Amino acid sequence: MIAAYIMAGGSGKRFWPLSTDVRPKQLLHLVSKQSMLKDTVDRILPIVKPENIYVGTNAIQEVAIRRELHEIPADNIIVEPEFKNTAAAIGLAAVIIKKKHGNIPMVVLPADHSVKDDMIFQHALLMAIDEAKKGVIVTLGIRPDKPEIGYGYIETDSKISLDIIKSVPMEVIGFREKPDLQTAKAYMNSGKYLWNSGMFVFTTNGILEEIQRYMPDHYRILMEISHHISIENFSLKSYFSQFEDISIDYGVMEKSKNIKTIPTDFGWNDIGTFTALEAIYEKNANGSINKAEKLIEIDSKNNIVISNQTVALVGIEDVVVVEQDGSILICKKDCVQKVNKVTEKLKGGVF
Repeated sequence: MIAAYIMAGGSGKRFWPLSTDVRPKQLLHLVSKQSMLKDTVDRILPIVKPENIYVGTNAIQEVAIRRELHEIPADNIIVEPEFKNTAAAIGLAAVIIKKKHGNIPMVVLPADHSVKDDMIFQHALLMAIDEAKKGVIVTLGIRPDKPEIGYGYIETDSKISLDIIKSVPMEVIGFREKPDLQTAKAYMNSGKYLWNSGMFVFTTNGILEEIQRYMPDHYRILMEISHHISIENFSLKSYFSQFEDISIDYGVMEKSKNIKTIPTDFGWNDIGTFTALEAIYEKNANGSINKAEKLIEIDSKNNIVISNQTVALVGIEDVVVVEQDGSILICKKDCVQKVNKVTEKLKGGVF
């Protein structure tokens, strides 16, 4: 038996105004005709049965998530009372899955990533599952094709095979933060680094043992939850308030000595900002991505335009223009990482 846990509690603030708290990035139709969350579920259905797929979210998004995933059992939607980052979310999911199924392999996936080749993805996932059964934590590492400064990296113990299909699990030396361009080029040239996809596979016992080893306070709270979770009218709220706000990467992965990575390349994209869409969609004759009702470009090129209205650009280059429900974003491409700051300025509960 295999279980999957999909993290679907984020809001994707760098995709404002398309994305809001009640309409998060994972529910947007950014890369296909259905939501990114639905794409993620469909991608693992050949491996994991619907009744063994769990989805983590929050109270604000719960209704929309349930509406989107009617094939997932209602009890498998895990609603976190407050955001305490991925260490708490993944730990809670492991406790719930272990309580119901015992010590089984558990796949952890973000809900808002894009994958072009589902078959290669599934091949890598099955290999990771086999390795995880040995008690190892496995992460899927993406072979880089450029010196990207927007991703974290995984350092491996040897040069990475160019034949992804014949890849084997490799020892992880360490996780590296997003580098500057010079460092990213050095990573590329060494042939020993992979992009960190944020996709993990382990057994329920395996991850809980590592949380116990490196995050004892988290583990104590998780065990209290495990002991009381079957009680009628049980509430997570008082327990969640005790968790430290920390990611599983910082809390466990960067410290663990029990991690391997599987090098792969299935056309992965974390869709972190609007410019990530340039790797998804074809450009028009002006080098622009046109997702407007109608786009008129005069002396304009290399733009990204998303709107249900007619948009006219005159003398505009390298700009993102997005219109949704009366809100408009106009942003230089090299500033898309700052879009999340817009939500900090908004008043009246828009986000």
